[in-house]
Amino acid sequence: MKVGTGFSNQGDSRESGRLVAGQALLKGGIEEPSLMLAFCSGRTDAHAFFQGLRSVVGDAVPIIGGSAIGVITNSELSYSGHPCGAMVVQSDRPFLRIASCSDLPESEHQAGRLLAEKLNVQPDDQALLVFYDSIKQPPGDGRPLELNASAPLIAGIETGCANPLPVFGAGLIADYGFNPTIQFCGSHVGTRSAVGAVIGADITPCYRITHGCTPLDGIYHRVTRAEGAVIYELDGEPAVGMINRLYGSREWQKATPVDLLTIGIYQGEKYSGVKESSYVNRLITGVLPESKGICLFEPDIETGAEVQFMIRDSLKMIESARSNSADLMAEIESSGRQALFAIYIDCAGRTAAYSKTAGEEAAEIQKALNRAGCPLLGFYSGVEIAPFLNKSRGLDWTGLLLVMTGS
Repeated sequence: MKVGTGFSNQGDSRESGRLVAGQALLKGGIEEPSLMLAFCSGRTDAHAFFQGLRSVVGDAVPIIGGSAIGVITNSELSYSGHPCGAMVVQSDRPFLRIASCSDLPESEHQAGRLLAEKLNVQPDDQALLVFYDSIKQPPGDGRPLELNASAPLIAGIETGCANPLPVFGAGLIADYGFNPTIQFCGSHVGTRSAVGAVIGADITPCYRITHGCTPLDGIYHRVTRAEGAVIYELDGEPAVGMINRLYGSREWQKATPVDLLTIGIYQGEKYSGVKESSYVNRLITGVLPESKGICLFEPDIETGAEVQFMIRDSLKMIESARSNSADLMAEIESSGRQALFAIYIDCAGRTAAYSKTAGEEAAEIQKALNRAGCPLLGFYSGVEIAPFLNKSRGLDWTGLLLVMTGS
């Protein structure tokens, strides 16, 4: 297998695509590309970028990926300007099948089922890689943000698979304003779509999830009224009023997503001690008009659930990226397997600019992959998807380091 990556950050979108693809072919020594993964910022003309990619690799090479707030490679990390990146793979069977589905806004579950049926999962397949449009309806004109949810999409994928597989991937976002996104669907540029690829039997995916949240006070709160992705009441009182008291003002309501605070669901035994890796955290994307409730990135917290307020801990986030990436690469090396290439799917809230850290946590991922000599393509996402506590699920405020290995 041969793998190469490319990066560009310039305003001419078509030229950017041409440069990115050319760099990837040159770095990988690739003559006959079989697959391309590509991501571009919301400021980029995605159709022109796609045409630039095609002008180099040709029309027969499937291209999957889409919108991203920023792009990460072994040597580059940027989320300002027009960052774009791509990875080109040359192999007989890097991914067996690629498919897309545009039914996402009507029903995430139906879209997932149809996508899985198109991918035609076989018993010896290893996993699925899925990218989907996070945005159902952008905010504006008094309308709240509506998101496509990962949970029903994953459930639909599992329904459509005769042989259920681990699901890895991301919900794509183009910018911090939650404007519409695009997806590269193999042969075309789509929107409001999901695209998937089967990871074949000759590749074994290895992964780590990097975290970075700490319970605010250890207190559990009961959700006493919730609907969809909105929590209206906690412990019988308005959720917004409770958070007003935590911040000591209402200024937090102006941020989208909300700074510092997330909602955590502990998956371990209650009061058994804090284990960061046992939390599923949900970003607060904003507040309903008239402060009626808080909106979350995923609609999976129901009335009756117990939750905790979590603080995003920048130091813990960087340490988690450092330790998890080093441990994963050491584990791969000790197993005797070869790290072929890596994908890092990083929550857009974890950038240094957004989280107000002195350094980039993704730089720790770069260091670990560079030490191992493994090609890397990463991007900043809205939702990260990975198996977590024996179930594939959408995650928030995490980084997913996915390394494809061969014997």
